[in-house]
Amino acid sequence: MSETSPTATVNPPSNAELQWAGDFLQTLRREISQVLIGQQAVVDQVLIALGAAGHVLVEGVPGLGKTLLVRALAACVNARFGRIQFTADLMPSDVTGHALYNLREERFEIRRGPVFCHFLLADEINRAPAKTQAALLEVMQEGQVTIEGQSFPLPPPFMTLATQNPIEHEGTYPLPEAQLDRFLLKVQIDYPTLEEEVALLRQVTSGQVGDKLDVSRVRAVADPERVLTLQRIAARLNLDEAVLDYAARLVATTRKTPGFAIGAGPRGGIALIRAARVQALLNQRDFVTPDDIKNMAKPALRHRLTLAAEYAMEGTQVDEVLDDLLRRVVAPRA
Repeated sequence: MSETSPTATVNPPSNAELQWAGDFLQTLRREISQVLIGQQAVVDQVLIALGAAGHVLVEGVPGLGKTLLVRALAACVNARFGRIQFTADLMPSDVTGHALYNLREERFEIRRGPVFCHFLLADEINRAPAKTQAALLEVMQEGQVTIEGQSFPLPPPFMTLATQNPIEHEGTYPLPEAQLDRFLLKVQIDYPTLEEEVALLRQVTSGQVGDKLDVSRVRAVADPERVLTLQRIAARLNLDEAVLDYAARLVATTRKTPGFAIGAGPRGGIALIRAARVQALLNQRDFVTPDDIKNMAKPALRHRLTLAAEYAMEGTQVDEVLDDLLRRVVAPRA
């Protein structure tokens, strides 16, 4: 049965599977919240990307907990974790690995790079030039690395969690559009509220020497196989034809909106549907609603859109134009 039919999906998940998936996401949420104060929307969006088998780009000024969030997620899952600190002199081979000639055995050996893991933290990804950023393209899209003409698959699940500082900061480079499109979501992390900041200061300065990121309180509550099970359940969640049509109309409207010079392509709609399914699971529902689509529209589309020049010169933000678009595109009522 085609997913475009009004009657849900192929082999929809059972009630037991739905209950398990919802409880699993809630458990991950609680564990991460042990060390990351506040930022609940950010945590949820990263978990949604995990459940949708997608990559996530987290943007915010330094010191807001981007790296802590990624490390906490990795600590929840008993899986291989890799980290790359992107710098201006980082080479593509520093990311993927390289071939090295072994003089003793008179043959080339493959030295695998840090991408050979389940969770890859690409820290401050926009501090490296485009050539090095592009080294992640094949990895993110195909789940494999090619070194000297030989392909090496990565162990599933593989997820890139990239952090970046706002583009206008000194020493940063804009990511290539093709690479941005490979991120399922772009999550924006902002300053905490006053109450959250007070709680943060209390936690970090109570009996702790220095400001080292401490994720020791996070328990490993999952393994790679459980994550794969979550992803398979999410992919089979019910999706009504009217909701699918609504998502398609939102994406198509970005291509006709005067505020955008370049609208979102089909991959934007795919990302929107995938994310909305996990949003429904996180809310412990067995079906996707128009509100799920609305809630995921900004993180799923903001990095796939280019503002028109006159809007950019006036200081308009992509999210502001998206807000107006969401008000104009009529959502299904039932």
